[in-house]
Amino acid sequence: MSAQSSSIPSAKPTVAFAMGDPAGISPELAAKLIASDEFRSGANLVIFGDLRILEQGAKVAGTGVDLDVVASENAIPDRPTRPVFIDLGSLSPDQVVLATATLEGGVFATENFRRALLLAQSGRADAVFFTPFNKKAMRLAYDGYDDEIRFVRDVLKTSVAASEFNVLGKTWNARVTSHIPLSQVASAISEKAILRSLTLADQCMRAAGFNPPRIAVAGLNPHAGDGGNFGMEEIDVIEPAVRQAQAQGFTVEGPFPSDTVFLRAKNGDFDAVLTMYHDQGQIAMKLMGFDRGVTLIGGFEFPICTPAHGTAYEIAGRGIANLGASREALSLAIRMGSEVRARRSGISQPRLSAVNS
Repeated sequence: MSAQSSSIPSAKPTVAFAMGDPAGISPELAAKLIASDEFRSGANLVIFGDLRILEQGAKVAGTGVDLDVVASENAIPDRPTRPVFIDLGSLSPDQVVLATATLEGGVFATENFRRALLLAQSGRADAVFFTPFNKKAMRLAYDGYDDEIRFVRDVLKTSVAASEFNVLGKTWNARVTSHIPLSQVASAISEKAILRSLTLADQCMRAAGFNPPRIAVAGLNPHAGDGGNFGMEEIDVIEPAVRQAQAQGFTVEGPFPSDTVFLRAKNGDFDAVLTMYHDQGQIAMKLMGFDRGVTLIGGFEFPICTPAHGTAYEIAGRGIANLGASREALSLAIRMGSEVRARRSGISQPRLSAVNS
């Protein structure tokens, strides 16, 4: 096939799909998603990986793989009628050791992710999706790998503000601090950091169909400080930031005790909870729906989505991986990718539903 123009001329959004860690359930999940009529009809999928690894995943999943297989991005068809698989030929199946993080697996996943990100940055894809990575393998392959945000910034050569969001149906979780030691959380919280996180959450949620998003802010200390009895962060930092956000027009309330605020969000009082640190929200969200949770990396010019669970080494190769979270993550990437596509083309379109498919 000949080299193509700078964008794929289709009404459907294009999702750059990176195969994740080969030693876990990622190949199985990839095969199931690619075979799904729901996604084949709803988006143009461009998958990066090794066809041999995908075929192994399909065998485990008990499904077929009906694809257009090409060797590079330059061979993507103008009007794809099937998912397009870019076969990088980068990993022989005999290099994969199930349930084991390896350098080879990390190199495979990081290169797939890098190529997917660059396709989206070039405008040829509207969103990025990846099946689960193994952070140990990623660190073996990429020196200084802290998390996906650091890697994305390095690949795209940007320092733009970005954050991870956890999404469970209509409920979102944003956070002020993320992958830092718990001992450093209190000193990392400031009015500026909270306002920055609220602004980014508002922007990303509007892109996903919330207008406006209703955001609750969690306190840091037990019982949100209990009027200063258990800490002053709520009085000195968090509440002033909430008041500033309200003055700027955000639909935000708080701070609320973190042990009850998620119940209110679950019951529909709020669309999102902004927490002060990583596990404060992760625990609540995963308890409410581990098999449906999505991680969204927001703040870049296109959305990046993945299931919130990990590589599940303990069930690798058994064909029992639950597709729920991956289905939700790819659905969110498609919805938000549609918004990106419309924005890039200057075409207005009806506001998308904020409810996951």
